[in-house]
Amino acid sequence: MEKVIVAFENDKSCWRIKELLENSGTASCVVCKSADQVKQAVNKLHITTVVCGYKLADESAEGLFDDLPTSCAMLVVAVQSLLDLCQNEDIFKLSSPVSKGDLIASVRMLLQVGHRLERFIKPRRSEEEQAIIRQAKEVLMERHGMTEAQAHRFLQKRSMDSGAKLIQTAQLVLEGT
Repeated sequence: MEKVIVAFENDKSCWRIKELLENSGTASCVVCKSADQVKQAVNKLHITTVVCGYKLADESAEGLFDDLPTSCAMLVVAVQSLLDLCQNEDIFKLSSPVSKGDLIASVRMLLQVGHRLERFIKPRRSEEEQAIIRQAKEVLMERHGMTEAQAHRFLQKRSMDSGAKLIQTAQLVLEGT
């Protein structure tokens, strides 16, 4: 089953939406209380859909949305007067009170949007690959007095010139040491 983050300041709203989504078979829900918890869960669990209220304990939905990966879709459920304050057109909005059918249909649509967005976003490098690239930059910085930005640009340029992936170029730098 798909995973969705449900985040509301109000416990009752949070658990009600969680129950609706799980009982309908739409998604398994991860409950969060703050924007910080949402960010951690999205990054750790690679969840593509967040259903939340207009405001969380530590940040507004708009502020949170700006900090989420571009492959993450957000549905804000709130009274219309609060939704009118939300200026970001990339955030999906649903006026409360909301019907069960509208909520389920909206979340299902957002799950599809999240999957489509994921396909267009470059795959993330594994931690191992990131470590290799970081080590190669450190070698370039130490040996050639480059800044981190210069070392990164060097790896990128060499990769493009040779038609190799960045990780392959980083491995070559490390093998040459």
